[in-house]
Amino acid sequence: MATQQRTVDYLLEQATGAGAVSTKPIFGEYGVYVDGKMIGSICDDQLYVKPTESGRLHADPVSEAPPYPGAKPHLLIEADRWDDAEWLGDLLRVTAAELPIAKPRKPKRST
Repeated sequence: MATQQRTVDYLLEQATGAGAVSTKPIFGEYGVYVDGKMIGSICDDQLYVKPTESGRLHADPVSEAPPYPGAKPHLLIEADRWDDAEWLGDLLRVTAAELPIAKPRKPKRST
């Protein structure tokens, strides 16, 4: 089951307190970014957040599951918790703060 656009729109609306939150299509689903850092994904209408110490403490109790087959486990944020916009924004913000800045990609070599 693919993620519905209304799920993505709702999560973006609820997470405005986290900073510059955006999504990008990735592998048929969506990557979630805060201030340019990928902090999780939306797959099958579920929110998965990369596990960090601060994120685990903030989300406790939380279960973990891989967002897609072969992926490392992420924090699975239940849909009933999305309604608390302040809580969700705080979760995404503390997670982003703990994750490293992505390394820039090397330019492709021309042939």
